[in-house]
Amino acid sequence: MQKGDIRIAIRNKKVHKIERRAGLFPAMPVTEQQKKRVAAYARVSTDQDEQLSSYEAQVDFYTRYINNNPEWEFVAVYADEGISGTNTKKRDGFNCMVADALSGKIDLILTKSISRFARNTVDTLTTIRKLKEKGVEVYFEKENIYTLDSKGEIMLTIMSSLAQEESRSISENVTWGKRRSMEEGKVSFACKHFLGYGKDSNGQLRIVEEEAEIIRSIYKMFLDGETVRVIADSLTSRGIPTPAGKKVWSVSTIMSILQNEKYIGDALLQKTYTADFLTKKVRKNNGELPQYYIENSHPAIIDRETFALVQKEIERRRPVRHQLHRSSPFNTKIVCGDCSGFYGRKVWHSGSKYEKSIWRCNRKYDGESGCTTPNLGEAEIEQAFVAAFNQLLKEKEKHIARLEILQDALANTGELEKQLDEQENQHAGLVADLRRYMEENTWQVQDQAEYSRRFSEMDIACKKAEEQISRLQRRLLEQAERKERARRSEETLHKCSGSLTKFDTVLWDAMVENVTVSPDKTLTFLFWGGTEIAIPLQ
Repeated sequence: MQKGDIRIAIRNKKVHKIERRAGLFPAMPVTEQQKKRVAAYARVSTDQDEQLSSYEAQVDFYTRYINNNPEWEFVAVYADEGISGTNTKKRDGFNCMVADALSGKIDLILTKSISRFARNTVDTLTTIRKLKEKGVEVYFEKENIYTLDSKGEIMLTIMSSLAQEESRSISENVTWGKRRSMEEGKVSFACKHFLGYGKDSNGQLRIVEEEAEIIRSIYKMFLDGETVRVIADSLTSRGIPTPAGKKVWSVSTIMSILQNEKYIGDALLQKTYTADFLTKKVRKNNGELPQYYIENSHPAIIDRETFALVQKEIERRRPVRHQLHRSSPFNTKIVCGDCSGFYGRKVWHSGSKYEKSIWRCNRKYDGESGCTTPNLGEAEIEQAFVAAFNQLLKEKEKHIARLEILQDALANTGELEKQLDEQENQHAGLVADLRRYMEENTWQVQDQAEYSRRFSEMDIACKKAEEQISRLQRRLLEQAERKERARRSEETLHKCSGSLTKFDTVLWDAMVENVTVSPDKTLTFLFWGGTEIAIPLQ
């Protein structure tokens, strides 16, 4: 063929334009598959009535729309109701849809907008790229984005970042509104898992009398001398459900009731706060944010005098390790010389006139040989303490000097505080690096396998730093507690002027760190400050 012939052929070339099909969605890329397997995803973020209507409308619309298209095969409408879009971990419908798509059950996913899909940029891009690798396309109606389109990636990155920023803005606005309400003294708390209160038809707090009686009985039992454990067991045995509707009461639940200011009609607001709008992680407010104490905000179940007495009683029992939860001052203080385990109280001939309490090693009959340490009567322990304490009084000034030295040593926390500061600075740097890395992934295309690997490494480093911070904080707390115990022991010893004639629970609690029982029935008392005194029993 000559050059002239080629030109003629080119001039004779004809191009036929095929117009796109009319409809809601633009024409999609042509594939070899005759029928696309199509699913849709719908979500609303709140459980308000108008939102639930939107939710139902979305499900109904997509069901009819997909079924009415002869070129589509309906798979399902996956939906999540009343769940936030900032994180995909708790969205069962979303996760089920992705799993089905990755397993080859879906070719196309329809959704209203990027914000309905996810407001977390990282989750959006990670999920879309996983689906893309399997040839699964997602169409966002509002933004008119097909993810398999050549421009889909960059548009999706921009729009998902905007959706995330929108979510952040909404979160900040909601938080601001709540804090303004706090400043104005407006109190609102959920009654669903809060014993003693409900809401009337106007949304105002009201006392639920039958539940209030349970609260009053808990306070009375505690002031009558019952331990928290005994109170919890009593409520459980009576078949009274917990605030959460469970059958078994815990010590922590009882303590939360005894210390909750809401039962005297007051409210301390902002006890916790949301640290991250994406993860929704809630942290205890330890001074990071202001708190607001509102007096007489709602009807009271407990009078202020009773509440104050309970708080004093809690404080009185607090210096003694576990005293809030135990039925005897000897618990967790008597140690077996064979196995280093604790002694526990056993009751012989319970309910009869011969009933007797004895103390023995909790592991005495464990294994083939068991421990050889003897059983002890409560009277024997009390008499041994009186003898040991009177010996201690003979060198009272020497022991006081030891307690002062111990307090000085425990007050030296400079090195621990330095280590804590270093760990906190390191953790702050790691968190900043992680945030920058996440932001880079929103505007720069990366290998997602490498991104996930690097993200995991950085996340692990952050968690290790957090563990170190927690460890150092625990050490500082333990040191402070030991210092306080030593101070109380010194204060108690200063007040003692004469010999002890009978067992004194207050002195026992303040002075004794632990008692070791030897197989030959010798009790070695370790007093706070380090003094050891051995008392052989007959």
